[in-house]
Amino acid sequence: MLNQNNIILFDGECNFCNYWVNFVLKRDKQKVFKFASLNSETGNKLKLQHQIPATIDSIVLIKNDHVFIKSQAALEIAKNLSGGWFMMAGFKIIPTFVRDAVYDVVAKNRYRWFGKSVCELPQEIGCKDRFL
Repeated sequence: MLNQNNIILFDGECNFCNYWVNFVLKRDKQKVFKFASLNSETGNKLKLQHQIPATIDSIVLIKNDHVFIKSQAALEIAKNLSGGWFMMAGFKIIPTFVRDAVYDVVAKNRYRWFGKSVCELPQEIGCKDRFL
């Protein structure tokens, strides 16, 4: 069984999502997170195992068998990043439905605004082992 701690599932075809994976990689100094594309073999197995709808197309964080999606996932991830990003957790005071509404606007337009691409693993030394 795959270690279920701190796995980020992301849209591997989205330029914006790939940018954020690289953003997290650079600020995850403790190497807390592992990554998998939502539609990869690993991503599909994890979605099935955690009863995550197959149609989900937002960021997903699996942390200690808890599943976080959309803004909750983003804020939970930010808590572990260097550079003061942990302060983003303060946005939890905003109701989830409001945060997710903003998230949904960006998600709905991400291909139009940022384009589509094929997921490429970062070439940085020490990163390849962080992708499942």
